[in-house]
Amino acid sequence: MEIPLEQSYAAAVPELSVPWRAEAPPHPELVWLNEELARELRYSPAWLRGEEGLSLLTGQIDGTTAQAYAGHQFGSPNPQLGDGRAVLLGDLVDTGGHRRDLHLKGAGRTPFARGGDGKAPLGPMLREAVIGEWLHALGIPTTRALAVLSTGEQIAPRQGVTPEPGALLVRVAASHLRVGTFEYATWHLDPEARERLVEYTIQRHHPQADGPLGLLEAVVRSQAELVAQWMLAGFVHGVMNTDNMALSGEGIDYGPCAVLDVHRRGAVFSSIDRGGRYAYGNQPGIALWNLSRFAETLVPLLDADPNQAIEQATAVLERYEGWYLEAHGRGLAAKLGIPRGEQTEQAGVGTAEVEELGAALFDLLEEQEVDHTGFFRALGEGSAAALFKDPAPFERWDARLRGLRGDGPPAETARRNMAHVNPAIVPRNVHLDAALRAAHLGDVQPVRTMLDAVGRPFERRAEHAHLEEAGDGGEHFLTFCGT
Repeated sequence: MEIPLEQSYAAAVPELSVPWRAEAPPHPELVWLNEELARELRYSPAWLRGEEGLSLLTGQIDGTTAQAYAGHQFGSPNPQLGDGRAVLLGDLVDTGGHRRDLHLKGAGRTPFARGGDGKAPLGPMLREAVIGEWLHALGIPTTRALAVLSTGEQIAPRQGVTPEPGALLVRVAASHLRVGTFEYATWHLDPEARERLVEYTIQRHHPQADGPLGLLEAVVRSQAELVAQWMLAGFVHGVMNTDNMALSGEGIDYGPCAVLDVHRRGAVFSSIDRGGRYAYGNQPGIALWNLSRFAETLVPLLDADPNQAIEQATAVLERYEGWYLEAHGRGLAAKLGIPRGEQTEQAGVGTAEVEELGAALFDLLEEQEVDHTGFFRALGEGSAAALFKDPAPFERWDARLRGLRGDGPPAETARRNMAHVNPAIVPRNVHLDAALRAAHLGDVQPVRTMLDAVGRPFERRAEHAHLEEAGDGGEHFLTFCGT
């Protein structure tokens, strides 16, 4: 059941990609196929497992391209990045009427490889699949994996000297337009090409936006919503470079990412983030920094008067904090079982009150080294006090919470809904790493178990009880980029 792929991006802005075909892997085999997502894309899982489907999933089709982009990496500009080990297979319209990209990672060297071999190891590709499915199950906008395949070859290791099994990840995204895409266009292309890029981005993701300024507002608002949800879930992206910020508002490029065990603002799990630039607590501010770089690319298109253009862009960026706090406060209220709406707003329970209560809570969680995910789940189940070394401060805080919750049907409904907001299962660092190590040695069942668990994260199932606890060593865990 072949679904023709289009190349709408290459057609709109041909200057931003080059025709390129993936290397043919010697012995490709499906490790995991996301059957639910396949059907959403109008593909038959049985067809994808066949010869023609395998050709698609390994990039052995016509019309594929490698995309050019730039970016600020750990704060420093790099004018030439791009798909160094990936190809864009094309785009299609899914069963919901949404246009989606199919993108292949681990496809071999491209013109943007910058000295790398273009290969990807199995562990990081499976990590991206697990993280994407977990975020999707939480309702957080994210790219997802359609499939992970082994290539049948051993590739150079990321660390040490022992070769690793090679792999391919077929990623599905709303698009692969990034802040870094606009940086590349600004640094290398003429105004007419940049205007076409703006038009394509608006048409693809933010059709309500009115020109470049409207696009900036839409992207800033969508990123404020996204990062607020990351913070509430305890998710640490790990490498928030501008080339890893998607203009669609989805999370993208899950390399050295992880999830909090103990709540810590300074939590860093990435082996390459030695200065802690992308620590958990820095993520909202880094998002604004990235968005400011995006705004800079639009300034020449906003107004003939540079001062007026900068003033317009600055006015939009200044709204980021309010949008972020509103999204964070709305989500935090749900996690704490505080009803929101007309009745409670009239009673004075708004974003500021929720955020003040949340700030006191997060201070308390960090001081007493309490598990982030475990706390919120236990709070809804009435057992949170047992998590604290000294429960007295928590009990005082809990009295404040009960005062904000109030009584009556809205409060009762909000408390019941906590079980559908606070997950029991997250991809714990120790457990996910153990599953990936098993896959490295040829046993993919632990990863399949993890995928099953994170796909229904609000459910407590006996077969996944061992995945609920943090495990030993999770706080000092390091993840490694998949390059």
